[in-house]
Amino acid sequence: MRRFFLERKRIEKGRAIINGNEARHVGKVLRLGVGDTLYLLDEDGWEYQAIIASKSSKIVEVEILTKCPPREDTSITIALGQSLPKAQKMDYIVQKAAELGVTTIIPFFSTRSVSSLDDERSQRKRIRWQKIALEATKQCGRLFVPHIEAIVSFKKVLEKWNDNPLKIMLWEDEKSITLKDVLKKTQPFSKIIFLVGPEGGFTPDEVEIARHAGFQTVGLGRYILRTETAGMCLLSILQYEWGDLG
Repeated sequence: MRRFFLERKRIEKGRAIINGNEARHVGKVLRLGVGDTLYLLDEDGWEYQAIIASKSSKIVEVEILTKCPPREDTSITIALGQSLPKAQKMDYIVQKAAELGVTTIIPFFSTRSVSSLDDERSQRKRIRWQKIALEATKQCGRLFVPHIEAIVSFKKVLEKWNDNPLKIMLWEDEKSITLKDVLKKTQPFSKIIFLVGPEGGFTPDEVEIARHAGFQTVGLGRYILRTETAGMCLLSILQYEWGDLG
């Protein structure tokens, strides 16, 4: 399905304009022409079937054929707090988390994560990750793009979603309580936040601080997963048990 996200204010009087990179994608990548059908999604979840009325290398004008009200995108709201990993791993994490139905991603600095970034670099990375989330959302058929929050400190991420009914911290040294234990003993929650540490894991001090903030530390069994794998594993399990997979 050829899907494009567009601000609702740009859709009016039965017409819409696609420009910039999206217009180039229409012509050069998808090779669509006048008369071809595509679909638009706005920020409120409205979906539009449209037909290309005219196009150039920079602007594509479409005519709206039908308009459908928002549908449910996911049955559970999941936030991923991800400690910043090395190299380009965060790109992969954002892409796969978006495909697996995450609602919000909160990047944060922890003791063993990458060194701090200045405001300008942090903002550039956030813009990049938001674009990756957008592309992943278009590809997998979701209706809403996950929100990438600004990079914060470890203590700040603990303050997110204080009304959250289920808070989980993945910790490889947690041997007595597994994710399986938690899911078996609790009723399904509609809102969840979980934290994933960097390559070196969380420090004991960070674990204690998180516990005092209401987070339950859990292990994933006998295997120690990479930081870019652990979050996707937990997200997949949550979606299977309580969400939209399977």
